[in-house]
Amino acid sequence: MPASREFQVMVKPGGAVCNLDCRYCYYLAKDALYDAAGPRRMPDDLLEAYIVQHLDAAPTPLIAFAWHGGEPTLLGLDYFRRIVALQRAHQPEGRRIVNGVQTNGTRLDEAWARFFAAEGFYVGLSLDGPAPCHDAYRRTKGDRPSHRDVVRALRLLQRHGVPCDVLCVVHAANVGDPLGVYRFFKDAGVTSLQFLPLVERAGAGPSERTAAAEAVGDFLCAIFDEWLRHDLTRSTVQVFDEALRTTCGVAHALCIFRETCGDVPVVEHTGDFYCCDHYVDESHRLGDIRRTPLATLLDSPAQRAFGDAKRDTLPASCRRCEVLAYCNGGCPKDRFLVSPDGEPGLNYLCAGFQRFFVHARPHLERLAAVPRTRARLEEFMVSLRGPVRIAAGRNERCPCGSGLKYKRCCLGRH
Repeated sequence: MPASREFQVMVKPGGAVCNLDCRYCYYLAKDALYDAAGPRRMPDDLLEAYIVQHLDAAPTPLIAFAWHGGEPTLLGLDYFRRIVALQRAHQPEGRRIVNGVQTNGTRLDEAWARFFAAEGFYVGLSLDGPAPCHDAYRRTKGDRPSHRDVVRALRLLQRHGVPCDVLCVVHAANVGDPLGVYRFFKDAGVTSLQFLPLVERAGAGPSERTAAAEAVGDFLCAIFDEWLRHDLTRSTVQVFDEALRTTCGVAHALCIFRETCGDVPVVEHTGDFYCCDHYVDESHRLGDIRRTPLATLLDSPAQRAFGDAKRDTLPASCRRCEVLAYCNGGCPKDRFLVSPDGEPGLNYLCAGFQRFFVHARPHLERLAAVPRTRARLEEFMVSLRGPVRIAAGRNERCPCGSGLKYKRCCLGRH
């Protein structure tokens, strides 16, 4: 029987095992939940059971699988060929299956890229910007930098036409250079981008790797201004898209901004079901799919209560906030501050999100009224740039601030 709502399971077929030792990774420690001697690989019979249960539980014609870790590619390419074969064997008539995988990219090669392209995989690639920003925290087990290997993977995926969404963690090592980070991605040809602010606890407060909330707000504002003026028709940035959805009266797609959560659970390599990727612990383990069907766990009272608590525990100051609909209090894992009224549960990122959403809202309200044609959107971008002086040379950076060469930007418009 299908679940009563749409969902996205973060399935961890290889558990928390990873070949990197990223300083801010919250998932590596989850390996301690399991017997040290046990294998970190979802066995074939359980893999098949999970795929069948996921297909049965999906309430929509499009059925999406999301393969996470750890580092899922450590399981090997043959394991993913087995996944696709099982999906085909059990695919319901008239329904479409899509796969996504989140990877650090360091193990990708031509064979992986050909497979992803042939099977229509969507790939999420973790990359924190230019080498100094990325390598500050994203290190190998031997404490070596990983940036070069990840950029190589990006080029490989682009060459094979694999849809690639880059996930950039925003932290103390990159928050101070928003335009340098953003232009790095533009120059690299990235057209789909996520910015995920790091919120890492150290005792009662944030860790030294965690950027100040106000700095995160400034980071997003600076990139938004450049994106809106120059890249609106060329790329998507998830947080900007989410803000536009709210402006247009469309429900959030991203769980951290929804009013309630609980529809992005985890299934570990053992079949254990947890409420959320950030709550993989014994108190949030609701069962396992060997004993209880996935659809039942998704609709269980405990999972519903977990999701509803996000809304029900909001401080009064959040409920009065002018941009509440844009963030809905953010992710519950980050709500460890005290509100101005003295209530617990204020999100650490509140000041940053408020700064960004207040800044972006009037521009998004104008954008929402623009007809969704490329020509009209291009006109809208140009209208925001204001007067532009003529550059001294075709190959100089365009003075409009786009970061592109003048010949590739405003040349011919004046």
